[in-house]
Amino acid sequence: MPAAPAANLTINGDRLWDSLMEMAKIGPGIAGGNNRQTLTDADAEGRALFQTWCEDAGCTMGLDQMGNMFARRDGTDPDALPVYVGSHLDTQPTGGKYDGVLGVLGALEIIRSLNDLNIKTKHPIVVTNWTNEEGTRFAPAMLSSGVFAGVHTQDWAYDRTDADGKAFGSELERIGWKGDEEVGARKMHAFFELHIEQGPILEAEKTDIGVVTHGQGLSWTQVTITGKEAHTGSTPMPMRKNAGLGMARVLERVDAIAWSHKPHAVGAAGQINVYPNSRNVIPGKAVFTVDFRSPELEVIEDMERRLREEATEICEQMGLSVEFEKVGGFDPVEFDAGCVTAVRNAADRLGYSHMNLISGAGHDACWINQVAPTAMVMCPCVDGLSHNEAEEISKDWAKAGADVLFHAVVETAEIVE
Repeated sequence: MPAAPAANLTINGDRLWDSLMEMAKIGPGIAGGNNRQTLTDADAEGRALFQTWCEDAGCTMGLDQMGNMFARRDGTDPDALPVYVGSHLDTQPTGGKYDGVLGVLGALEIIRSLNDLNIKTKHPIVVTNWTNEEGTRFAPAMLSSGVFAGVHTQDWAYDRTDADGKAFGSELERIGWKGDEEVGARKMHAFFELHIEQGPILEAEKTDIGVVTHGQGLSWTQVTITGKEAHTGSTPMPMRKNAGLGMARVLERVDAIAWSHKPHAVGAAGQINVYPNSRNVIPGKAVFTVDFRSPELEVIEDMERRLREEATEICEQMGLSVEFEKVGGFDPVEFDAGCVTAVRNAADRLGYSHMNLISGAGHDACWINQVAPTAMVMCPCVDGLSHNEAEEISKDWAKAGADVLFHAVVETAEIVE
C-alpha cells in the first residue's frame, strides 16, 4: 500500500480562496455570481488565467481537440500513469462562483502545496479543466468528458449548436482553444473530482465532507400530448380535448411514481410548453420533458415504463393522443471502491466529519469512471443552492474539501521519500 500523507500536510486555504475570487472576476454575473458560459470570450479569458497559474506552478499544459486542458506535474517514474484531478471552469448563465471552479482550482492548489512542501510523487499529477460540463449553451452536459470516454463521437459534439445556431466546433476554434491532441488518448491511473454538493444534505447534517459512492442515473423523456384547440368560453366542458389538463394529470403521476421509489428516486418536469399558449384558447398541444433520476438502473427503467403506461391510460380516457421520445440519459454510476476508500481515509486522517453521498447531479467524473478508477469529494454549500448567482460556500468548507482531495490524490500518486 502507498504511504499515506502525514495528517499535518494541508493546502493553503487562503491562497485557494484568493484564486476562487480572482477567477470570479472573469465573466461576472449581474447578482454576484458568474456568467462564464462555455466557448465564450469569458471562457477563453478564464482558461488563459488558469494556464498562467499552472505554468507558474511549473506545469506543462496539454490541450486536446475538444479543448480539454491538462496541466501536468511530472512524477519520478516516467512509466507511471498519471493521477488526474479536476472539474470544469464553465458556468451556467446565472451561475455561482464555486460550481466546478472549486474542483479545478482545488486541484491546482494540490500542485502549489506540493511545490511549497518540496514533495515529489511517483506518478505524475495532471490538473484538468473539462470543456462544456454545464451543457447550458451546447447540450448535452458533460459533453467533452463524454467524448473522452467514448460516449459521444467528436464529430457529433462539434455539430452541437447553441440557441443562435453557432456550432461547438467552430466556436472552439474561434476562441483559440482547440488543441491538436487526440481526445481520449490519455491513460489514467485514477481520477478525482472535488465539487460543491449542490444539495442540502451536508449542511443539514453539519458534516464537513461528502464521500461520493454513487452517481444517480438520469432519464429524460419528452412527452407530447395532442388534443384540440378550442375557445375557452364557448366550448362545453364535455366536448373539450384539453392537452394542458392531460399534462397536469400526467405530472401528478410523475410525482407519485418518484415518491413510490423513495428516498433516493426523484422526478419532475422542468421544461414545459403549451400551445398556442393563449389566454382564451384551450391548449391543443403540450410538450414537456420528464426528468427521472435514481442510483438504481432498475428503478429508472420502472419509472420510465410506468410513465408510458399511465400517461397513455390518462390520455385515452380524455380522448387525447400521446407520444414519447427518450431525449437524454445515462446509467447510474458506482465509483471505484479503492478511490472512494482513499477519500474516506483522507477525511478520517484529517479529522473531518464525513458521510457517504449519492450525487444527484451529473459530473465529468461520471463519464471518466468508465475509463479509469474514479471518485468524488463534496463539500457543503449554503442551503444546498447551486446553478444560482447566490450560490455560496465558506472558506473553511473549501479548505476541508481541498485538504481531503489533496490527501486522496497524493496517496494515490505515491509520495517519494
